[in-house]
Amino acid sequence: MRKARRAAKLRSTALNKKILCFVDEHGTAGQGDFALGAVFVHARDAGRLDKVFSDCLEPNAAEIHAAALEDDYLKGLLQRAWAAAPKDRVVLVNQLIPAAEGVAPVLYAQGVVQTVKAGLKAFKAEVLKRETIGNVELILDVNQHNANPRFDEELARAQAADGRFRGVKHVSKIDSAAARLLQLADVVAYARKWIVAADENAKGLRDQFGIRTP
Repeated sequence: MRKARRAAKLRSTALNKKILCFVDEHGTAGQGDFALGAVFVHARDAGRLDKVFSDCLEPNAAEIHAAALEDDYLKGLLQRAWAAAPKDRVVLVNQLIPAAEGVAPVLYAQGVVQTVKAGLKAFKAEVLKRETIGNVELILDVNQHNANPRFDEELARAQAADGRFRGVKHVSKIDSAAARLLQLADVVAYARKWIVAADENAKGLRDQFGIRTP
């Protein structure tokens, strides 16, 4: 019994230390520029952030797809969510991935690696306040690119050898309908459109919505 309690405590401690990274995209890899949105949060704080975002939606709201909603609504949603979020416990990143030649699943994987490394750098400095980082779980909205074996191969290469990305210990691919924080990542990714359209600049995204643009 004592061993079982100790094992449960160790599992709980590991979960509390785990960092979750939710990633979704705006645009399509291999078809010009695209953007990735990412939400970084401790596993122990994910439920709180999920509730903050959910409370900003209408009661019984269905899955949020940023591309299907009005910009003014999305800006208001992000402003409300960021105002209520635990700002010292979460990092939001919008990463532009410039157009490049190559196979779309590989380009998508390279973009994910770039985005995760940028977010973990900020999370390490501003949330963890330490040099080392590990026990990261990457959670992706499953699509035709990240479900491709070439994507998995590129991610595995980065996990083995690419700086901060070596801290990613587990990768999950799920339908965004099952995770509000993936839907938040979708809105964060979509925010790149406002910079392209000159509605906002990088400073505006950071000041109003907490979104970093590395």
